[in-house]
Amino acid sequence: MSFSRRNFLIATTVAAGASTVLSACSSGNADGGSGSATKAPQGKAAKIDVGTKADSAGPAPEMPGAVKGGTIYTLDQIDFDHLDPAQIYSSYTGAGSVLFLRGLTGYRVDAKGNTTLVGDLATDAGTVKDGGKTWSFTLKDGVKWEDGADVTIDDVRHSFERLFASFVTEGPRYPQNWLEGGDKYKGPYDGKHLSSIEVDGSTITFRLKEAHADFPFMLAMRGFAIVPKKHDTQKKYDKRPYSCGPYKIQSRSVDKSLTLVRNEHWDAAKDPCRNGYPDKVVMQFGFQALASTDRYIADSGNDQFSLSLLNEVAPERITKVLGDATLKKRVLTQVDTTCYYFPINLTRVKDVKVRQALNWAWPAAQLKQLRGGSAVTSTATTIISPLTPGHVDFDLYGKKTKPMGDPEKAKALLKEAGAEGQKIVIAFQQSDQAVKSAVTIKTALTKAGFEVVTQQVDKTTFYSQIGQLDNKFDMFAAGWGPDWPAGYAVIQPCWDGSQISDGGVNWSQLNNTSVNKAIAAATAITDADKANAAWGAIDKQIMEMAACVPDYNPVRNYFYGSKVGGVIYNAGDTCVAIGKVFAKA
Repeated sequence: MSFSRRNFLIATTVAAGASTVLSACSSGNADGGSGSATKAPQGKAAKIDVGTKADSAGPAPEMPGAVKGGTIYTLDQIDFDHLDPAQIYSSYTGAGSVLFLRGLTGYRVDAKGNTTLVGDLATDAGTVKDGGKTWSFTLKDGVKWEDGADVTIDDVRHSFERLFASFVTEGPRYPQNWLEGGDKYKGPYDGKHLSSIEVDGSTITFRLKEAHADFPFMLAMRGFAIVPKKHDTQKKYDKRPYSCGPYKIQSRSVDKSLTLVRNEHWDAAKDPCRNGYPDKVVMQFGFQALASTDRYIADSGNDQFSLSLLNEVAPERITKVLGDATLKKRVLTQVDTTCYYFPINLTRVKDVKVRQALNWAWPAAQLKQLRGGSAVTSTATTIISPLTPGHVDFDLYGKKTKPMGDPEKAKALLKEAGAEGQKIVIAFQQSDQAVKSAVTIKTALTKAGFEVVTQQVDKTTFYSQIGQLDNKFDMFAAGWGPDWPAGYAVIQPCWDGSQISDGGVNWSQLNNTSVNKAIAAATAITDADKANAAWGAIDKQIMEMAACVPDYNPVRNYFYGSKVGGVIYNAGDTCVAIGKVFAKA
């Protein structure tokens, strides 16, 4: 998998947010985690089971106190970059488009936030054969498009075949890479089908080149939602997609608003993922975080019925909002699935003891303070985040016991390695936040016996530069968020030796035979619990090699109006579950 647009947005937008947090810290608005008002709960590994056929049937679990009717509004900074599902690779767009786009699988969320993978348009989450190389899904009867026509199995096949068309340039590419014959197929518009996608009655079967136990989870990405063959306008479809969800698009003003109204042909009894409580959803764009935060604080007019999918509590208002018990009740706080870490270039830093010394010397507490404290950041000790299945809680380098670093332990390791005074060149994205982080890291590593050189790299070329195999950096700030909630989506792209290439995201250039074999074995495990244990063990194996320094997981604080009910987190789509919300009477 290549470095995705989704993760590019994570790496740039979120990092930019972190630099804004610095201003809050320096102006005295953050306490570094010492005050109860800014303490965020620690994340726990999300347990996402595969649901039964009954779980997949619908309707979605009801929300306590929910009422139908009214209008829900959103306040966010930016419009959705794409509406054609084949082009959607932003988790933010995926979060909003769940109201009108549906796929074969999806996530069922109950009132307590428990999340289950289920069949959405399919009758269940799939049937597997050949040890994970063949997957079949049966389409539910009677699901309708917004014009009243049936969703057909031909629509489903067409939706996957069109992923191979030349106009699809920005969406995820897993089917294109995984399906047999995908390297030669050019799409359905010349009348040809892909032979590894087979249709029999209402059942579609996918034949993969290799076993992929996560295939049903991958299908839950909005990038694989279904498109009606009859209304496929190819490149133009991005402007106006068809709906088989609870809402359809009434109007759109680019960069200003997207108005959704009820799809009268949607049947709640056939949808296990969405409740469809409001009569209308008006998504509004162009609001910076400070503006939306202040509107939520004022809580007047339509803002009482508003929430945000991207915007969070502005750094300038963190202490005010989280320190006020009444306001804090209207904040959904969640540790993010992204892990920001510093890959260590194994072609340049070859001694494991030197790499371990870098980990022991790491100034975790000081960096956390710079970012604004516990309200907006959680120290990472693992590569797989606490919210991603496969996470195992371990702390090999004492970040919890000595969060300010252990320079003496680091010095001892450098002495053992005969590497006292070793030079380390560290690259950062160019920003005010990065400058202060660089000073903090340099101070700590120098104290531990390293000679440290820091380099600021332009944001627009940063990932291109660190993605080059012959780059001249020993360490660099990077980040990765999984495309679906599974250890595979964290470990395989960034740590499998087969992914080493110019422009790749195995930034450490780790090519360890034992790790590679473990990744291949874990990929094929179909039992969820066993797979999660395997991915956690690989995470620990990589960290024993000290191939990177885990830095932090962002903490999200989503604010909303006082008359919005049912605001919970969808751990599968890693976003606010907008399909569950309702307007209070």
